[in-house]
Amino acid sequence: MAVIKGKKVDVVTLGCSKNLVDSEFLIRQFEANGIEVTHDAENPDGEIAVINTCGFIGDAKDESIDTILSFVEAKKRGDIKALYVMGCLSERYMKDIGKELPEVDKFFGKFNWKELVTEIGATYRRDLMNERSLTTPAHYAYLKVSEGCNRTCSYCAIPLITGKHKSKPIEELLDEAKRLRDGGVKEIQVIAQDLSFYGYDLYKDYKLPQLVEGLANIDGLEWIRLHYAYPAGFPMDVLKVMNEHPNVCNYLDIALQHASDNMLEIMRRGVRKNQTMRLIEEIRQQVPGIHLRTTFITGHPGETEKDFEEMVQFVKDVRFDRLGVFPYSHEEDTYSHKKYKDEIPYELKQERADYIMEVQNGISNELNQEKVGKTLKVIVDRQEGDYYIGRTEFDSPEVDQEVLLHKDDNKELTVGNFYSVEITDSEDYDLFGIARFGK
Repeated sequence: MAVIKGKKVDVVTLGCSKNLVDSEFLIRQFEANGIEVTHDAENPDGEIAVINTCGFIGDAKDESIDTILSFVEAKKRGDIKALYVMGCLSERYMKDIGKELPEVDKFFGKFNWKELVTEIGATYRRDLMNERSLTTPAHYAYLKVSEGCNRTCSYCAIPLITGKHKSKPIEELLDEAKRLRDGGVKEIQVIAQDLSFYGYDLYKDYKLPQLVEGLANIDGLEWIRLHYAYPAGFPMDVLKVMNEHPNVCNYLDIALQHASDNMLEIMRRGVRKNQTMRLIEEIRQQVPGIHLRTTFITGHPGETEKDFEEMVQFVKDVRFDRLGVFPYSHEEDTYSHKKYKDEIPYELKQERADYIMEVQNGISNELNQEKVGKTLKVIVDRQEGDYYIGRTEFDSPEVDQEVLLHKDDNKELTVGNFYSVEITDSEDYDLFGIARFGK
């Protein structure tokens, strides 16, 4: 056990925003014990390091291992005295990496990180169990509404890491959102492995619409954005909430992963292409102007050139506002790993992913050109060089495009404030504008 009184802890978070939320809960506990904490510091200088790892796909696992090894070397040099590892990679490979990395003082999983507080000599404060110290800019935060997933997608290791879907009660989430609001948060990203399933385990009914309604009624929350919905069983009533509440962004992140019936069946997605098309049409009809974000996977076992071409045509036909593509990763103990050989070369997977993104670049450029001359509500996230950098309601932090406001044309803007911005120019993934007045 490390003695931490008067010591400094560096916390490093890898992977997704759901991991980030876990780190924020942990940091709050540290700070409540009088511990100085830095998060993702460029030059960590604490005596204790905590690495919150990702174990979702190959690239993320490699990054986690590389980061751990860099801190192992720091410990050998005497730059740090103690090293702890937590999170998804640790949860998934606890026994194996414990043997391979004996220099790590102790490994914790994704759900027992609270024990880390006492491990380093601090006291876990149960009265603060739902409080966080934000690592994001003060004006926005992530709200993790559930953990785990009940789906059985062939390629996905998430259920192996997180287990079954577990929703947080609506009342707890609304209290958490109010505390965030009271701390200055104006924008909330609602996140989960599967938003569509939210509430069923607690209430025997899908409760995302009711949750979003409750969030929308919290004074001071100006933007509420939904991430990671599932197409099968999507709760359509949430679209009514979007229309009725202007602070619910006309934005939806809904992962589709493929577009050919052959691959959707192999990937065990529980939905067919024509059902997906009808869902998209219905969403766009019910919420005019909604911006859709999705992700696709290239190179899953069984994907033929015909399947890939069908996915490309789907992207061209649907014209998503935001899109990401990932080469398939052959993850141990998943259905695909047990049933199929990973026969498609990585180079071909990447080539297919690059081609889809090339197609999307053109679509994004055309959609952005349509915004030139319009006036949009923009929140300013930061200053960078000669620009203020902001986003519209159609853009989530870190993953989507930004609005660049040159300081010569935009005098004394304030980070965290909203402005009405006239869009003057565009590129594939950026807009340029001039703030004409406050929101």
